Amino acid sequence: MRLTRIPAQFFSELLPQIDHLGELKVTLYTLWCLDQMEGSFRYLRYSDYTRDERLMQGLGGEPTQALEEALQRAAGRGTLLMAEIPGETGSEAYYFLNTPRGRAAIEAIEKGNWRPTGDPQLPIALDLERPNIFRLYEDNIGPLTPMIADTLKEAEQTYRSEWIEDAIRIAVENNVRRWRYIQAILESWQKEGRNEQNRGDTEKDRRRYIEGPFAEFVKH
Repeated sequence: MRLTRIPAQFFSELLPQIDHLGELKVTLYTLWCLDQMEGSFRYLRYSDYTRDERLMQGLGGEPTQALEEALQRAAGRGTLLMAEIPGETGSEAYYFLNTPRGRAAIEAIEKGNWRPTGDPQLPIALDLERPNIFRLYEDNIGPLTPMIADTLKEAEQTYRSEWIEDAIRIAVENNVRRWRYIQAILESWQKEGRNEQNRGDTEKDRRRYIEGPFAEFVKH
C-alpha cells in the first residue's frame, strides 16, 4: 500500500477552516499529486487538474466551474499559490503549495527567473541565484516547521549567507543535524571571528566542532 505524506498542520490548522467539499477535494488531490513528484519545486498546472477524469467527475455539477471555484477558494485561503505563465497556446495557471519552497517559486516567477524546458510534463524550470535557505535546511537537516522558518529568516538577517551554508555543511559532515548546533557555530564565528582562508576542510578543524564547547550539541 502506497502512503501519501500530509503535513500535520493540515489537520490541526487547515482542515477545521475548510467548509467547502470541492475545496477539500482539490486540496487533498494537490497534496497527493505533489507528494509523488520529484525535484526542488513542484507544481500543478490548471490542465493537470482537468485531465484527471476521476477528479473532475468527483467534483460534481458542472466540472469545469466546480474546479475553478474550488481552486479559487484554496488560493483565497492561502493553501495554494497561483502564478500565470505564458505558453505557446496562451497563459496558464500554475499552482504551488503555500510552503517556503512554494513562496520562493512564486517570487522567482515574479522576477522572471524561469525558463521553458520543452518537457510537456514539467514545462518550466526555475532559476535561483543561490540555494534558498529553507531548501538548504530541508535537504540537509530535516523538515521545516513554522518556528524553524522564523528562526532561519532571523539567521539570514544576522549572518552572511556563505557562513550559514558552511555551518550546515559542517553539521552534515559531523552528523549533527540540529539547528542549535549550526547556530552555535555561527555565534562562535561572529563572536571570535573566522579565518576565511580556512573554510573548515582539515581534519583538525572538523574535530574542533565536535569537541570543546560544541560537544554538548553533539551528544544531546
